[in-house]
Amino acid sequence: MPDVLDRLAAVTGTAWVCGGWAVDALVGRQTRPHADLDLAVDAADLDAVLRLLHGLGFVPAQDWLPVRIEVAHPDGRRIDLHPVVLAADGSGVQAGLDGATFRYPAGCVTTGRVAGREVHCLTATQQLAFRHGFELRPVDHHDLAQLRALGTAGGPA
Repeated sequence: MPDVLDRLAAVTGTAWVCGGWAVDALVGRQTRPHADLDLAVDAADLDAVLRLLHGLGFVPAQDWLPVRIEVAHPDGRRIDLHPVVLAADGSGVQAGLDGATFRYPAGCVTTGRVAGREVHCLTATQQLAFRHGFELRPVDHHDLAQLRALGTAGGPA
């Protein structure tokens, strides 16, 4: 999906890879198959991002806005967009289900590599923080092992 990331850069200055691909970005290689690409995007740019993706053939597959929206392409690619309301200090907040919120502290974004391309992604610390409060799936356990192998302490068991 590097082509999609390149095109998104034209409409939003904020698109961070999160989820499993962000783990792989920090590792520097793909460590497992992925069902989708999770992206945190500036909530102010969400309409422009959706228009761009629609122009590339993506259509809404699951709409839980303001929490998230997943779009799908006929070729099977899926992108899960997480709108984040950004503050002037670089922090942000994403709505969650049932009134929950997800906090993105300033400085929780770093760079990694996906398919040889540098991408903005969530730090290992932030990824560990987001893996609390739900039952972990096998892919989550895999991702946690990858994060721990990078030398990041803590996180869910």
